[in-house]
Amino acid sequence: MVLVMSSTGFFYYLCRCFFENTIRMIIDLFIPCFIDQFYPQTALNTVKVLEKAGVEVHYNPDQTCCGRFAYNAGFIEEAKSLGDKFLADFCDDRPVVAPTTSCVAYIKRRYPELFFNTANHLNFKRLEKNVYELTDFLVNVLGYDDFGAEFPHKVTYHDSCSGLRELGLGREARQLLAKVNGLELVEMKQRDVCCGGEFTFAMNNETVSTGMASHKVRNAMNTGAEYIVTNDISCLMHQKGFIEANGQPIQVIHIADILASF
Repeated sequence: MVLVMSSTGFFYYLCRCFFENTIRMIIDLFIPCFIDQFYPQTALNTVKVLEKAGVEVHYNPDQTCCGRFAYNAGFIEEAKSLGDKFLADFCDDRPVVAPTTSCVAYIKRRYPELFFNTANHLNFKRLEKNVYELTDFLVNVLGYDDFGAEFPHKVTYHDSCSGLRELGLGREARQLLAKVNGLELVEMKQRDVCCGGEFTFAMNNETVSTGMASHKVRNAMNTGAEYIVTNDISCLMHQKGFIEANGQPIQVIHIADILASF
């Protein structure tokens, strides 16, 4: 039997073969210290979300801290040492994606200061253009915002200082949340006000930091939301600590944990 195929059919056949056999984008996953130690499920959900979006996730088990905490505490040489290791751990010229804004902002804003005109100058320049926060990567790089996730709750979104002011993010998370089935997003008052969650600031200025958390959580609860959603782990931990210490009727959740509910 002879199979006859039209020129149009043959074209579509070739296209299908091409796309089915195209190698998926490979990304390097950076899991910051606090997520690794205290929120491993968020790390796993980040992988789940990225794979759903069609990328191949590579995780280097030798990765450690990016040096942010050492830098913020004034230990510059220690921060440089950790940064040297970080640059070696993520030496491939491909996207590096992390589920928190604070570490990404630190790498983009402080590595130029630490490594300019050093032996690692070219390495930090390469990484600087390749490192992305999760929502930024999903929306602005992949153009993927609908995971078929379901989360039947009222939520309000917390804009972290590092995400809003240093990375210019906020629209991306809201775009992703808008596609979650059953989720109702309500905006809190003064949503751009800091929660006091930067670790070194919170340690050195406990009273002020606690007051800022109280203000943020009160504004969130006034919306009637059941959850505060964020994409910054420092803010999540700070607000969660205040909520639990004061028995407040609201929870904090990372956006990756919502997007992975499919």
